[in-house]
Amino acid sequence: MHAIELQNLTKYYGKTRGIENISLAVEQGDIFGFIGPNGAGKSTTIRILLGLIGSTSGAARVLGHEAAKGNTALLSQVGYLPSEVQFYPGMRVRDVLRFSAALRGKDCAKEARRLCERLELDDAKRVETLSLGNRKKVGVVCAMQHEPGLYIMDEPTSGLDPLMQREFYALLEERSAQGATVFLSSHVLSEVQRYCRHAAVIRAGQILACGSVEELGHTGAKRVTLRGVGEAPALDGVRSAVQTADGVSFLYSGAPGPLLNALARLPVADLTVTEPDLEEVFLHYYGKGGGPNDDLPA
Repeated sequence: MHAIELQNLTKYYGKTRGIENISLAVEQGDIFGFIGPNGAGKSTTIRILLGLIGSTSGAARVLGHEAAKGNTALLSQVGYLPSEVQFYPGMRVRDVLRFSAALRGKDCAKEARRLCERLELDDAKRVETLSLGNRKKVGVVCAMQHEPGLYIMDEPTSGLDPLMQREFYALLEERSAQGATVFLSSHVLSEVQRYCRHAAVIRAGQILACGSVEELGHTGAKRVTLRGVGEAPALDGVRSAVQTADGVSFLYSGAPGPLLNALARLPVADLTVTEPDLEEVFLHYYGKGGGPNDDLPA
């Protein structure tokens, strides 16, 4: 079953493009990364999924239901964490958690206490006195305490220190193992590579690539690092060259023969050839000036 299914989803704000012809499917139980720079269309997509705004055209289904405004039955099955959390002033953390649970008609006190302990969150403090990281923790507990079937998280780890980031993802992995689905919007590519199973890359409102994280990182390009050489060989397929302390490093996506012939004519002291990390691959997508289908992974 698909927890999320988008078909040719398009949203324009007047003449301004939000997203255009987005199609993707997220399987139930998956941890799915939705990756793109600021302004790519991530938040627009999430707002349509939550029924906060309508689409211009196309379709969006969430947990088998049409995403639409006022669908409170659907929202009761979703845990949402916005990129920036805001609370009513004057409330203590425990009051915010009770208020959030009451909106869903559930008693979440036991699970809220457990989550507060895991995240080292003091529920007696007033929300206006909290640091950015602790406010984000309150948002995490609000999104998770009712144990929904789908978690939609928009830039969830901003403000969390590294230990809390690790604990947050441990919680998501536990919920995923219990059958819940996680849809995670992020531009922190290292987190997506470490924790997500599938991902989609969005830029300028369009999907550039979608598949397993492993597949997305497999473009055929290699990271080549040379010692004793001052610059990369002048070959088609060489890009992203950077100087190192004692040589040069670059991405190469051509056939091996021309590269080996070129290296044989250079005073190479040592070399290593490795797979590029996901961040290098996606930054290449972000930086390209071509269309959304240029240089997609096979």
